[in-house]
This record gives sequence, structure tokens and C-alpha cells, in this order.
Amino acid sequence: MSDWIPVCRLKDIVPNTGVCALVHGRQVAVFRLEDDRLFALEAFDPFSKANVLSRGIVGDLKGEIVVASPVYKHHFSLQSGQCLEEEGVRLEVFPVRLEGHTVWVAAPSDDSPREQA
Repeated sequence: MSDWIPVCRLKDIVPNTGVCALVHGRQVAVFRLEDDRLFALEAFDPFSKANVLSRGIVGDLKGEIVVASPVYKHHFSLQSGQCLEEEGVRLEVFPVRLEGHTVWVAAPSDDSPREQA
């Protein structure tokens, strides 16, 4: 069973943007779309080696809902975490839900922070 962590209120996330939350020592990017759908994936951009994805640009690329990294502009699927430019690169995605006005994210199965070296 997942350990669910409250991260913010829905109104704290401007539609079509993201916020960063610390969940069991991991930085998680939580995104809200215009229609209030929510997505969560790791905030670590493997190309720039920085936790910046929550500040990326949310959009649609060939029918795929993505976030573009603010550094090198790689696109990551919000649903699968797959990098659209590099087939072998995929970010971890996390279950996310809305209860009342609170956004909850399922904690990573491993409580240790992701290696960033």
C-alpha cells in the first residue's frame, strides 16, 4: 500500500504549470492542467542534472501531454515520464490524487533521495 503525502492545495498550482514538493526526501514535480487533471513525476532533469522540471513549460506535442525542461528543452510525457527526444530516458512517475481541495502524491517506494551524480 502506498504512503500518500499531502503536498499542496489545488489552488496553489496555477493551471498549466507545476510546483515542486519534497516527498520522502525526493523532489517531485506536480502539474495541474487547465481541466484540473493532475500529474506527478520526478523533478530531476537527467540532462541538466538539476531539479528543475516543475518550472518547465506544459503543453501538447503531437498529441502527448508534456513538460519541456527549462534548461535544454527536452520533452517528457506527463503520463509515462518518457523523454520524447531520447528513447532510453524515462522519469519516474507517481500516482497523484485530489481529495477535497488537497493534492496528494504517493511516496516513492524507496525513501532515499535519487542519485544525482
